[in-house]
Amino acid sequence: MTTRMLLRSGHVVSMDPAVGDLPRGDILIEDGTITAVEPEIDADVDAEVLDMTGRIVVPGFVDTHRHTWEAPIRGCAPDATLDDYFVDVLDTFAPVFTPEDVYAGNLAGTLECLNAGITTLVDWSHINNTPEHPDAAIQALKETGIRAQYAYGSANTSLADYWFDSTIAVPGDDVRRIRAEHFASDGGLLTMALATRGPGFCTDDVVQQEWGLARELGIPITVHVAMGRLAGRFGMVRRLHQMGLLGPDTTYVHCCYLGEDEWRMVADSGGTVSIAAQVETQMGHGWPPVSQALEHGLRPSLSIDVVTTVPGDMFTQIRAAFGAERARVNADCWQANLPVPASMLTARQMLEIATLNGAHVAGLEDRTGSLTPGKRADVVALDATALNMAPVHDATAAVTLGADVSNVETVIVDGVIHKRDGRLLADVDRARRLVEESRDRLLAAVAAGKRDT
Repeated sequence: MTTRMLLRSGHVVSMDPAVGDLPRGDILIEDGTITAVEPEIDADVDAEVLDMTGRIVVPGFVDTHRHTWEAPIRGCAPDATLDDYFVDVLDTFAPVFTPEDVYAGNLAGTLECLNAGITTLVDWSHINNTPEHPDAAIQALKETGIRAQYAYGSANTSLADYWFDSTIAVPGDDVRRIRAEHFASDGGLLTMALATRGPGFCTDDVVQQEWGLARELGIPITVHVAMGRLAGRFGMVRRLHQMGLLGPDTTYVHCCYLGEDEWRMVADSGGTVSIAAQVETQMGHGWPPVSQALEHGLRPSLSIDVVTTVPGDMFTQIRAAFGAERARVNADCWQANLPVPASMLTARQMLEIATLNGAHVAGLEDRTGSLTPGKRADVVALDATALNMAPVHDATAAVTLGADVSNVETVIVDGVIHKRDGRLLADVDRARRLVEESRDRLLAAVAAGKRDT
């Protein structure tokens, strides 16, 4: 029996040029697939009808790089630099994380995503201290019903062992087990990637092992590069090129200090880019390179990165990237007495980067990222009657420059409603209790470790 849902009379911003924007439009969803986006669909259609009057309807946001496990230590490092983060988080809290902590973090962190209109997540999970840790992370992803790419990362039991010319590769047998047990098919809500540390952080042998493992299993690769002046000096992309490892299956996160030759290498190899603008400006990674990516023919995406230091919503990232890039370009033009280029970032580009580009980077553009008939129904409706959005002159600007999490009224993933009338359809109290218990357990473990030393 076909299940139908009709979103009626919303201001549809489809992010599909063939569909366009509909100031008053309807969206028909059948068995989780968008089947029609039109100005008006037959009023007699047999479907559950959701009245979208006064709402702006957009594709769900896509977060292409988030360390979701860190939710229990949210805000623990508000003033941290990148160097501080390695010590305060990866060398302090990460070693004492249990599988229960990872489960609590992924559960609360993923519900946070859904609440904020993020319907697709790349979970960059570098907390696999035991084989039970990835199982716990994946279980939480499954329970929330988000669309996610689980990126299996290294353990983090010692900063010296895992981030200074590390000789420890991710355990191939366990990665193969996770692939076989949880991701035998690549067609479900959850897919798999490999989160790697890369040259400079690991020896060349480890880099070769990890890239080879990912390609043996047919899963994509995601790696941090050129963040902060130190990582910029590593020449990570250049080194990967010398090792013959560049390819279209790799996402490069941050990219703040890439050289011109490295940008060309990424573009020529078909690689993709994820930018975490708030973290990059706030923690000293470097200027968010949105315009540089676009200038090299790439389609940059956005990501949250760490809630230890920044908010976990996409509205923050959109505005951080938009403001930082325009500030940088304006300053350069003023200093050189040049006119502002016609290629200056626009509000509409930012929405495309946060939705369609994100789906492209996550390898899911055939399924999500735009409100296109034939794609799966990952849809967000924003209350545009609220005072921070009304009156609407430009729907795209209202979303990118006016909206916040409070406006996220309806969230649909794969045709399933996860937020209705501004409330998550989930056991939020349980998630909050688990993540608070995890916080207390982690603080006690860290304190005990300090006493022992």
